[in-house]
Amino acid sequence: MNDAKPGRGRLQLLLIAAVFIGPLLAATWMYWSGTLTPAGRSNHGELLEPVTNIGEVRPGSQLTRLAEGRWIMLYANDGVCDEPCRDALYRMRQTRQMVGREMDRLLRVFLHGESAPDRVFLQGEHPGLITITDDGLASLLDTKRPGDALSGGIYLIDPLSNLVMYFPPDLDPRDMVDDMKHLLRLSQIG
Repeated sequence: MNDAKPGRGRLQLLLIAAVFIGPLLAATWMYWSGTLTPAGRSNHGELLEPVTNIGEVRPGSQLTRLAEGRWIMLYANDGVCDEPCRDALYRMRQTRQMVGREMDRLLRVFLHGESAPDRVFLQGEHPGLITITDDGLASLLDTKRPGDALSGGIYLIDPLSNLVMYFPPDLDPRDMVDDMKHLLRLSQIG
């Protein structure tokens, strides 16, 4: 004879359903209640939102031709390249070298104003640095810099000419390298 008690099969079915549906319900509740909100962020630079495509906003810019397939670190300075300017160029150079084997994926660009930079200094201290001038691009960058961030930082532009991130001048270069390595590792372009 059958020794099963009445209702036992129904109880087993409910337990099996709870094993599959329970975690889904718990996760949904945690998501909507805010329990899963992360306590911090993993990036050190400021993400630039909304995303701005330089190729669309400034189609004639030299930067769009440079960006084809490469990431760009861009420093903008409209005056004479004084000590803070030289420090920023040095940080860009060192950051690119600290990225290691991925450094060929990064271009360094110096966007200067009316006054031409000291070519002898740049060639001696910063070989491979590309210098351009574009007043419209400089104005665009000023409007996209986060409101509370100090000016004089470095912008990161992806291979599709999107402004991605802003690194303030007081940011530790190691933190900048962490962000760069993370982006380059995750990126399938450039």
